[in-house]
Amino acid sequence: MMSKWKKIIDENREHNNPEIDLVDRHVVNITEVPGLMSLRHLTRLTLSHNKISIIPANIADFVNLEILNLFNNIIEELPTTISSLPKLRILNLGINRLSSLPRGFGAFPALEVLDLTYNNLNEQSLPGNFFCLDTLRGLYMGDNDFEVLPPDIGKLKNLQILVLRDNDLVYLPKEIGDLQRLRELHIQGNRLTVLPPELGLLDLVGTKQVFKAENNPWVPPIADQFQVGISHVFDYIRSDTYKFLYGRHMAAGAAPPPKTNDKSKKISRKN
Repeated sequence: MMSKWKKIIDENREHNNPEIDLVDRHVVNITEVPGLMSLRHLTRLTLSHNKISIIPANIADFVNLEILNLFNNIIEELPTTISSLPKLRILNLGINRLSSLPRGFGAFPALEVLDLTYNNLNEQSLPGNFFCLDTLRGLYMGDNDFEVLPPDIGKLKNLQILVLRDNDLVYLPKEIGDLQRLRELHIQGNRLTVLPPELGLLDLVGTKQVFKAENNPWVPPIADQFQVGISHVFDYIRSDTYKFLYGRHMAAGAAPPPKTNDKSKKISRKN
């Protein structure tokens, strides 16, 4: 296996290739791949489908890296240095074992796409500056354990795609209405019963937009509108009637629907 890595690294160095692909190469520790950490010219590093559990602090040495793909590993924690990568635009951490993100994680200067699908994250997992990622265009947080979405989500002004499917969300904050550039919202498979009227401020209805919200225990008036079509849902939540009902519903502090505890799929996918 060592010689296999060596051939890839040597060829990369010889041709000064900006990309390196180590998919499914039984990598356990990045620092054990001889010569990899010295390839400072890399712009794309793909390490998906391996058995990596720790990302070394010197990952920050890849100063030219634009795309880092760590999909489907067993990563439990990230170094604080990762957010100092000056050119990183795309970070894929889907299907790992993250239960928290490091302090200062929101400091990435150029990050546009962050994929955190299929981890063990919740609202407590996010560092204080997470929502300072104002360059973010796509945020994928499906298949995690969020019960609430912090109101600071409204600070991600450039967000176009937000995926929150298959969490435990019991409500959405009104600040979601501040995401004026949002064109895709995936909230299916949660515990949502109502939608904030502010969602009606967004442009999520049309052939180029995506709004997915099935498999939620909606209150009957919203469920009825879904039967007719998504544009009807948005017309309804913009109405004064709904705003009144929503206010009353929130004031009553109705108990959220119970968890389904359907996280068995997670375990099977990760073993």
